[in-house]
Formats: sequence, structure tokens, C-alpha cells
Amino acid sequence: MRLGIFSDVHANLEALVAVVSAYRDEAIDEYYSLGDTVGYGASPNECCDIVRKLVKATVLGNHDAAVASRMDYSYYYDAARAALDYHARLLDPGHMDWLRELPYTHPLPEYGVLLSHGSPLQPEEFDYVFTEDQARTLLGIFDRLPRVTFIGHSHLCRVFALSRDRAYEIPVGRHVLDPGRKYIVSVGSVGQPRDFDNRASYTIFDTNSSVVEFRRVPYDIERCAGKIFRSPLAPNFGNRLFLGL
Repeated sequence: MRLGIFSDVHANLEALVAVVSAYRDEAIDEYYSLGDTVGYGASPNECCDIVRKLVKATVLGNHDAAVASRMDYSYYYDAARAALDYHARLLDPGHMDWLRELPYTHPLPEYGVLLSHGSPLQPEEFDYVFTEDQARTLLGIFDRLPRVTFIGHSHLCRVFALSRDRAYEIPVGRHVLDPGRKYIVSVGSVGQPRDFDNRASYTIFDTNSSVVEFRRVPYDIERCAGKIFRSPLAPNFGNRLFLGL
């Protein structure tokens, strides 16, 4: 099976459409989202529409949880908090109900896969995993981890290989998974990349060949940012898209 796994759309319709179009050339059997369909961008309803129709399953992201009143986000910085308030007012009731029911994790035991927005150690805390030190915190649950855990949240593309006593980063690209290791794969972001590459990020996992691939695709940033500039959202949410940060 070829799985299309992506994360952090963040209401960026143009990026999502570009990723879905790119996936069409990849013979994908099943699609999965790692959460944060909403937050930051100008098209939360449109993105919820597409994700809900496309994916077999998705997990709850922290922005999803905030919009759906499932977490306290009063400590978020002002612009992010205002965007979440705006999306909560804007979102269709059906999409809001969907966010309220999303799980924190979704196991795929038939593939040896776990889906989680942030760290699987305490998924309801939405902790980051994008450094080796953060990956080492998972060694304590090594026996509970499946072969590969896909995460989002950091908006960064990362791969960490784990043994019982070691966690180390390996370069992003195309990887044949070593059966003697477990892996944490951070898939980057569709709608707000933060690695100074402004192209939308997505991944493919071939369960038969045990190959994980990272892909990037350009999208119409001008159009996306223009919608943000014309909305009540903070202009920086549009500006940062051009820089990929």
C-alpha cells in the first residue's frame, strides 16, 4: 500500500490543492492527515471540506483543539490567538463537530504505523519532536512504539532512527527503513513550512517496500497571501509564506 501522509494544512487552500494534485501522480491508496487543518490561514472551511473527503483518518492538532474548545490557548501569542478566535466564528457547524471528535492518535497496526500530531509520549500535550534530544525522550516508550510514527506540529521535515538506547537524526529524503530500527518521521507542513523552503511538504510511505519519501511542491503563494491580507488575520501570516518560515 502507498500511503499519502501530510500535516499542518493551516487553512492554506492553495497549498492543499497543489499537494492533492501532486499526489494524484503517485498512485496513493490511502491518505492520512496529522492534524492542524485550521489556524493561521484564510480558508478553514474549504480546507476542512477537502481533508474530510480525502483522508481515511486524521488526528487532532493543537490548533484544531483550540478552535474546537478542547484546550486552553490563552497563552498563545496575540495574533495566533486572534486567528483561532476568527476561525471558531467562521467554521461551519459540521466542521466544528468533526474537530470535536478527532482522536489524539490513530494507530495503523496493519502497517506498523502510528499517527500523532506531536510527540506520542503524551499526545494530548502536543510536545515537539524536531531535535535529537526531543527524540530521546521517546526511548522510555520504545517497546510501545510501532515501527514508524508519523508526526507533524513542528512544520519541519525530520527523520529520527531509534534503537533501545539511542536516537539519532538521519537526512531527509528517500529512506528504506531498517527493520532493526524504529522511526519518528516529522512530515513538515502543507500550509506553513518553516524550513526556509516555501514549497508545500508532503510524504509517501510504501508499506510493501518500507520506503518513506519526502516531497515538495510549489503553490500560488501570492493568491494565498492576498486572501490573508484582505482578512482580519495578521498580515505576517501571509508574509511568512513567501520566506518559508
